[in-house]
Amino acid sequence: MRLEDHARLDDLVESTILLVEDNEDDILLLERALRNARLANPLKVVKDGEEAIKYLSGDSAYADRTRYPFPFLILLDLRLPRLSGFEVLAWIRDQPDFGELIIVVLTNSDHVPDVSKARDLGANSYLVKPGTFEELVEMVKRIKGRWLLLNQLPEEPVSGEAHPSA
Repeated sequence: MRLEDHARLDDLVESTILLVEDNEDDILLLERALRNARLANPLKVVKDGEEAIKYLSGDSAYADRTRYPFPFLILLDLRLPRLSGFEVLAWIRDQPDFGELIIVVLTNSDHVPDVSKARDLGANSYLVKPGTFEELVEMVKRIKGRWLLLNQLPEEPVSGEAHPSA
């Protein structure tokens, strides 16, 4: 299953985003921030690492790709039940057909070893959840501009991203 089979670059606005997050408050805030940032992409949510892998594999209830489309972008928390975000990230990068899947780690941790490990495992971006709703909306706008509205993947880091040296 190749990413091109699921989302063409000219269809990015309609491509699904998969949010892997276990905190209900963070889910609700992010859903609201996506609306405020006028991001119209469909959002699917899973609440633990095992469900993320099932979703991406199309296993069990997630076999219906009309109802659960393969995502173009994953927003991945690191601290998850069952399997951690690191384990999910490593699993995704071990799948030969998922190489172009964009993974943005969106977490509370700005711990440098976490940033380094996520980058080493293949995260495209590492963003620390901001402290205010307005900052979250601005972060979502940056994600939208970088990953969803461009015809190619950018080489430069987004302002506000955590870096291993930060």
